[in-house]
Amino acid sequence: MATNRSALLRPLAEAERLNALEVRHVAQRLGLSVQHTYRLIKKLREEKTTSALIPHARGPRPGSRRLSDAVERLIMEVVKKSYLQREKPTLTRVYRHLCEACRAVDRKPPSMKALRARINAIDLKKQVRRREGSVVAEAHFHQIKGSLETTRPLEIVQIDHTKVDLILVDDVTRCSIGRPWLTLVLDVHTRMVLGFLLSLEAPSATSVALAVAQAVLPKDTWRAERLIEHSWPTAGLPTCIHVDNGAEFHSRAFERGCAQHGVEIVYRPPATPRYGGHIERLMGTLMGRIHCLPGTTFSNVQVRGDYASEARACLSFREFERILALEVLGPYHNEVHRSLGCTPVARWVEATQGISLRHPVDEQGFLLDFMPFQERVVRRDGVRLFNIQYQDGALAHLLRRPGTKMRVKYDPRNLSAVFVELSDGDHIRVPYADLRRAPITLWEHREAVRTLRQEGRRTIDEHAIFSAIVTQRAILDEARGRNRQARRKTVRREVAHALTPEPVPAEGQITEEDDARIALPPPGATSGVEIW
Repeated sequence: MATNRSALLRPLAEAERLNALEVRHVAQRLGLSVQHTYRLIKKLREEKTTSALIPHARGPRPGSRRLSDAVERLIMEVVKKSYLQREKPTLTRVYRHLCEACRAVDRKPPSMKALRARINAIDLKKQVRRREGSVVAEAHFHQIKGSLETTRPLEIVQIDHTKVDLILVDDVTRCSIGRPWLTLVLDVHTRMVLGFLLSLEAPSATSVALAVAQAVLPKDTWRAERLIEHSWPTAGLPTCIHVDNGAEFHSRAFERGCAQHGVEIVYRPPATPRYGGHIERLMGTLMGRIHCLPGTTFSNVQVRGDYASEARACLSFREFERILALEVLGPYHNEVHRSLGCTPVARWVEATQGISLRHPVDEQGFLLDFMPFQERVVRRDGVRLFNIQYQDGALAHLLRRPGTKMRVKYDPRNLSAVFVELSDGDHIRVPYADLRRAPITLWEHREAVRTLRQEGRRTIDEHAIFSAIVTQRAILDEARGRNRQARRKTVRREVAHALTPEPVPAEGQITEEDDARIALPPPGATSGVEIW
């Protein structure tokens, strides 16, 4: 209607003088009075736009209010005190408060429709921030900037964790042991999965170290151990690692390992998962494919319905790890990626041609650079860590600097040896002082200490710790067939020991099979040093 009016009225509005006969003729064609036609011409001259000729419905104009100022103030006061609160009261409850407030001052309460209109007039972002919190408001209304821009492989690498939507079973009893954790490493430029770690431990500095080590180092041995024939060509040091603000990414071990190898760490703003969109989408893609496996928990209870996840679970830790690796190296790496327009493998091969990637000088010591550490003084009786004594004659030359604290690194999966870092970055492997001790994990050690303290032990020595762990293992093995927690703990221990690499001594040095500890040399003599 406004367009038709504009076609007839615009020539009149643009004319210098109006002809009464022409105005009357246009009014007849539009079915309007002459006075109304003159008003429309005047309005078109002022606003110049066709929308100025849109006819308005009869009645109050949108946005106009007919309530008294006193009632309007009451409504806004009740909305502020009752509706805009983190408890998120319902509209019915807020209206009840409004009615009580109006009766208290002898005013007639407005309708529910009037209250709803006042609430709808409030800025939606303000409503969400007051009722849901600033984090939710930012997630809903923050304008997303362009994606991460990269020019070459390994320029930006993202790392993240998720709990897998799948229940695993024990290798022996085939009963459930719960859901594992997955740590993924993704190259943003090629969308290649550089590495992943499946673990029964919650995310920690160790899981990050293992995932980074797998991402950076060649994977031929890893694939051969799992009978995987698919290629995994990725290897090399990243320029930047993009992570969230998890405690494991703020650990001293992770920060120092990155600094040691010239890798920049970029932390996402807190509570902003959108900044990790690439790896978040990959996590979602993999979880969607896992939902077709027996024992899946799906993404939520509503989707799962009456599916008996625990009863249908049948995959062990090792079996699922191999299935996940085949899924990543097979379909995912070789399917056309929508954002790339080609497969991730093809993008990697093309992007790495003619360029040289950085690689660690010492592959064996690379993992140690990311392992957790504590600072200790090396004494004549060795190094003491976690109330366990470690000794090796290779430490003798360090006694010349008494009182100097050294970094002592350890692998939480196997405390049978620690690694003392030298000033040049090399490491000395130092085993138990008592070689009769069995390898233990850090979580077994902590549980043993907790049990001893609950028993009222004021002093906890090495013998008490190992005795408690032996007792705990016997209890777990006995309960393995009937207790899910016992099964999970037992598998955790087995997986930890299976994942721990065996030390490879330098040529000509004494191996652990002969004697893992070098005897302390007599005064004035030197000893061989097992350097890592």
